Amino acid sequence: MNLKLKVCGMRDSQNIKDVLTVKPDYMGFIFFHKSPRNLAGNWSPEILQDFPNSTKKVGVFVNETLEVVIDKVKKYKLDMVQLHGSESVVYCQKLQSLKISVMKAFSVDEDFDFETVTPYQKVCTQFLFDTKAKGGYGGHGKTFDWSLLDQYTLDTPFLLAGGIDLSNMEELKNIGNPALTGIDVNSKFEIEPALKDIEKLRQLRKALDGLNSN
Repeated sequence: MNLKLKVCGMRDSQNIKDVLTVKPDYMGFIFFHKSPRNLAGNWSPEILQDFPNSTKKVGVFVNETLEVVIDKVKKYKLDMVQLHGSESVVYCQKLQSLKISVMKAFSVDEDFDFETVTPYQKVCTQFLFDTKAKGGYGGHGKTFDWSLLDQYTLDTPFLLAGGIDLSNMEELKNIGNPALTGIDVNSKFEIEPALKDIEKLRQLRKALDGLNSN
C-alpha cells in the first residue's frame, strides 16, 4: 500500500506548524460557516505562507458560489478545493477550466449508488468517500461499511474519510480497491474542534508508514 495522509479542519497557526512536522500530504481548511472548524473572514493568509511543497493546501467548501471559491483559492494560494456539497459536474468543470484541482466528496451509506460518481471523473482530480451523516456534512467521526468500496470501479483515485483512527488502521489493509490512495482524518485526532493532537497524529503517521512498507 502507499496511502497518503490528509489532516482536515485546521485553523490555529501554531497547531498548523506542529502538524506540518508530521508531514501530511494534504492539509484541509474549511470554509463553511456551519462547521465548528470554519475559518473566520479575518483569518490571515500569512498563516499559510512558507508552506512546504510536500503538503498540499486544500480548501473545503459546501455549496458555495464559484466566485467565493475562486477568491479563496487566490487569497490563500490553495492547491486544491474539496467540494463537500451537491456541486454539479458543470460547477466542477468551471473550476477545472481555471486550472483549479477538484476533489469531489460523496457521502456513502448502504444505499449509495456509486454510478453517481461516474459523470464527475473527467472534471475531478480525485474523489473522497465519507460517511453519510444525518443533518450535516462530513462523517462526524463515524465509519461506513468499507466493503461497499468494492462497488467503485473507476480509475480516478480516492481518499477515504469518516471515523478513521488508530483502532481501525489494520482494517485498511482489507480494502482491495486499487484506487484508494489515502485517508482523511479530523475529529478523531482532536483535542477540541480545529485543534489537533500532535502525539496521536505522530502515532498515526507511524502506523501508516508501517502499512505502506508492507
